[in-house]
Amino acid sequence: MLRLRVTPAAGEPFERLVDAPSLTVGRAHGADLVLRDRFLSRRHARLFLDGERLWIEDLGSQNGTLVNDRRIDGPVELRPGDVVRLSASVLTVEEAAEAPAPVSSETALFRPAEEILASRDAPPPPAERSAETLERYAERLRLLNAVHQALARSLGLEELLELILDRVFDHLRPEEAALYLKDPGGELRCLASRPPAAAGDQPFFSRSLAREVTEKGLAALVVDARSDERFSAAESIEISGVRSIAAAPLLEPGGATGMIALSSRLRVRQFDEEDLALLVSLASVAALHLRNLALAEEAAERRRMAAELALARRIQVGLLPAALPRVPGWELHAGSVPSREVSGDYYLVTLREEPGDCVLMVVDVSGKGIAAALLTASVEALAAGFLEVGLPPEEVCDRVCRRLFERTPPEKYATAFVAALEPGTGRLRYASAGHNPGLVVRRGGATEALASTGPPLGLVAGARRGGAERVLDPGDLLVVYTDGYTEAADRDGEEYGAERLAALCSRLRERPLAELARAVEQDLAGFARGEPFHDDRTLVLARRVAG
Repeated sequence: MLRLRVTPAAGEPFERLVDAPSLTVGRAHGADLVLRDRFLSRRHARLFLDGERLWIEDLGSQNGTLVNDRRIDGPVELRPGDVVRLSASVLTVEEAAEAPAPVSSETALFRPAEEILASRDAPPPPAERSAETLERYAERLRLLNAVHQALARSLGLEELLELILDRVFDHLRPEEAALYLKDPGGELRCLASRPPAAAGDQPFFSRSLAREVTEKGLAALVVDARSDERFSAAESIEISGVRSIAAAPLLEPGGATGMIALSSRLRVRQFDEEDLALLVSLASVAALHLRNLALAEEAAERRRMAAELALARRIQVGLLPAALPRVPGWELHAGSVPSREVSGDYYLVTLREEPGDCVLMVVDVSGKGIAAALLTASVEALAAGFLEVGLPPEEVCDRVCRRLFERTPPEKYATAFVAALEPGTGRLRYASAGHNPGLVVRRGGATEALASTGPPLGLVAGARRGGAERVLDPGDLLVVYTDGYTEAADRDGEEYGAERLAALCSRLRERPLAELARAVEQDLAGFARGEPFHDDRTLVLARRVAG
């Protein structure tokens, strides 16, 4: 069976088994695999099984589907290792993990670690409160308190791990001990061991036992490793003479983040259930302190990131026009609202000496946060020279696209609306690179959408974009926006939509442009009913003054 490792445009990576004959991928709620990616189509692509072979086909999406960086135009078979790019989201095809080996109840004991902790933390029932049991209970509390105090100092990760192993050796006296933590991909990594593990050394337990401990939260006691079927094929076990093994998970509210494992030869040390219970308690204390250390590091990282984001925001604001130019016979207004500290949107309104027109540009890059802000700055820098020398909008888009494709990975691209306006005649020459349709609102209230004239910038090498023209008569209004407006959703998942925006602009077309922009924001807020906005919003308005 195959699985998909999904890296969405927004959110944490996750895995999805391909266990159905057909699997549609898109941003609509009705898709089988829903991804929060604004550049995805509602039903973007479909994966389907033909026997044991997995195939993928594009469902007529706007921005296409790439397999191993090649755009597909029909069904393509997928194999392990293939990488599928759907806009800014990535699907990596992998073999599904092997099934766990069967558990032998005669040579191993498996119990939920939480169950052991609950039974050990509670005082013995009244009927069993002899002096001996009470003394054992008090001794355990003294031991755990001493461990807490030892680990409570301000320590780095390496020092904390070593101290944890110190306490394990003090109280359980194994021959070997190792502490494993999961990496961001979910794989176990040995971060500390006694004696120190040499490069390439194999662990003294099998992967199936590790899965029982870290995926199911079970504490494991292997009485005789040579008699347990999990280790029947482990040559290292035979050579080393390891016979007795104990392992406990490092439990957090969201599950196990790793484990502590101990081993010994039978002639030296055989672990029993009392040892396992103590190891579970020590692992619980260790997990708590590791979590506290991680939280402290996360807090420090958040403070550092907040300072960097504040600086990035100041730099980005400096890229936006400080003021709009004064164009005889025209009213202009522009503004941008970031959904986060930094934005993936950019706009420009400027006059150029040759050929004497007014240039408007609105850019919306894929992704969010710092990466999107850097790409925005790159697009602004690439476009600036081409705009200044008087190139037509479609040629500006084509040249920026070529350079952006060479410098960025395939999932990083931008949509753009670039227009050159002749103030005296009202002639508008524009190119739309996969951008939301610009809107022309005529003096009488009729509206016209300015459709895309080519694919987004940086998405397809060598793509050409056409140009189109319109004439704006006195009283006509041009509205250019990003999809932060039209794809804003209410609590039920319904989107604001281009039709609602067009109707509002038509109804309020004669109002001052700043007042119209505020009305759009107010109407959007009323529609969303408190639902947060997840995307940046940019709006540029240009109206030819009636003669």
